[in-house]
Amino acid sequence: MTDVSEKPGSSPENPIDNSEPWVKAQIDEYLATDGEKPAFAHGSPLLLLTTKGRKSGEWRRTCLIFGEDEGRQIIVASMGGAPKHPVWYLNLEANPEVRLQVKGESFAGVARTATAEEKPALWKKMVEIYPDYADYQEKTDREIPIVVIDRA
Repeated sequence: MTDVSEKPGSSPENPIDNSEPWVKAQIDEYLATDGEKPAFAHGSPLLLLTTKGRKSGEWRRTCLIFGEDEGRQIIVASMGGAPKHPVWYLNLEANPEVRLQVKGESFAGVARTATAEEKPALWKKMVEIYPDYADYQEKTDREIPIVVIDRA
């Protein structure tokens, strides 16, 4: 784990929200409705993920599609099939302690990349939740990671 000191004013309870306007709007609506809104494509469920920056030490929050498996939260580091991993994924690789909000419940978690043995079943589950993931994998040469988050 990287030893990056936290920036003043940024914490798991007071993160910096994703600055992309449409994601920021999702976060705001999620917080205002305890996750009942926004509605996402295919009715996919959303959660809020807060990670600690591997370089900045700042806690940042984003809104992502998720699934559940044996009490764990599952997310996909797809970034729409882009050639690079999303920054939040790089951050949790360096600092696996994360904060989640699922509907009205917030809790700490520990994130890890699914193993090669786990991934096929989890990938199938996530493609059932959000079919566009299959297209995203075809758009890129990188293997899109599945992230498993256990409660801390």
